[in-house]
Amino acid sequence: MKLLLVGCNYKTAPIELREKLAFDGAKLTAALRELETRYGCEAVILSTCNRVELYLARAHDQPLPDHGVIAEFLSETHQVPVDRLVGDAARAACAVETATAAAQGVSPTYALHNVDVIRHLFRVVASLDSLIVGEGQIAGQVKRAYEQAHAQATAGPILHALFQHANIVAKRVRTETGISRGHVSVSSVAVDYVRQVFDHFDDKTVLVIGAGKMGELTLKHLRDLKPRRILVTNRSPEKASAVAAGCDGQAMPWEELDDALVEADIVLSTTGAPEPIMPRRRFNGILARRENRTMVILDIAVPRDFDPRIHDGDRACLFNIDDLQRIREQTLHERHKHIAPAEAIIEQEVTRFHKDWMRRRHGKFIAQLTQEFEARRKAVVEGLMADLNGAVGPEDRAKIEYAFRKLQNQFLHGPISALADDAPEPGRHTLLEALRKMFRLEE
Repeated sequence: MKLLLVGCNYKTAPIELREKLAFDGAKLTAALRELETRYGCEAVILSTCNRVELYLARAHDQPLPDHGVIAEFLSETHQVPVDRLVGDAARAACAVETATAAAQGVSPTYALHNVDVIRHLFRVVASLDSLIVGEGQIAGQVKRAYEQAHAQATAGPILHALFQHANIVAKRVRTETGISRGHVSVSSVAVDYVRQVFDHFDDKTVLVIGAGKMGELTLKHLRDLKPRRILVTNRSPEKASAVAAGCDGQAMPWEELDDALVEADIVLSTTGAPEPIMPRRRFNGILARRENRTMVILDIAVPRDFDPRIHDGDRACLFNIDDLQRIREQTLHERHKHIAPAEAIIEQEVTRFHKDWMRRRHGKFIAQLTQEFEARRKAVVEGLMADLNGAVGPEDRAKIEYAFRKLQNQFLHGPISALADDAPEPGRHTLLEALRKMFRLEE
């Protein structure tokens, strides 16, 4: 089994270069077919906003193309100068554009081989190599990359086995550690907080104040809660109507903001006003009209829209952008505690995959070796029984046969286990060749 990975990610290449190297649609299909045709290898391409990686494999011992050759392929495919991808010039450019790469002293593209490819893919699919550790999107992106290669028939037996095993790794890390627990986007954290206050939403009213872009994703998550109705108000009636139309809501005049706040259970405020739109004294008048109903206010505007003194933790639960960011950082901190257990799982699965593949690869030889020893054992036992000429009964004969089978299994255990652990190196004889010669077994 030969494996090669050539790629770049957010740690080694600036976004401008990653955008130029991205594969999608017809370009992805053409590249997969060209890799297989030109280099005679299996191929999967993983292309996301944070990484572009080409996974290549061969079942036989013929070498795969090297880093430079695949860099030339990327250069040709995307019309990017090859010295922009590898070499000293690339390193210098990367150092200027990417602080992380500058600190590491690496070029924009990297190459990994064999077991290092296995380990890297498992770390990627488990989100240990992600910009945000524990994010859930990458597992699906890896799965789609394999499915696209499978559809083009460029994922052969090696990459099929590797990417199927990667799914197992992702599931183990997700279920056996807490690395993906909790949300880390501001919008998701905000909705998580709303869920802690209310246990149902079919009788709730959501009020959206403003029409800023920061609130769009939060509003989408709030819509998923299926509230009874959504009200939208903005200083611009046209913007209020546009936002309301996009969320099946109802536009309200800006002058009726206080009345809307009296009705609202959940408030999403993102106006971008230079000063708070809701001072404490004004809000106290609104509270007096609400009959002790609890209100959750998500003030994600910068500067803030609501006076922070409004929060009392009972009738008014106010969270601003700093509060939500703080919860996000706590979640990320908790996730990092699970990195070591996740890495341990990955090392277990790297070993398991490698051993399983080597067993499959050597399955024919192992069967041949076992059959040869089985035949020799039977011949020895039969000869012994003939020499004893009936001196032992059926019970003793069974014990003798069991002892010889046990000895055979113990003798074969070492060579078979060693085959599973063997990592052939170019230019030296393999353990398989040595065992064939030792036991005089033909291919």
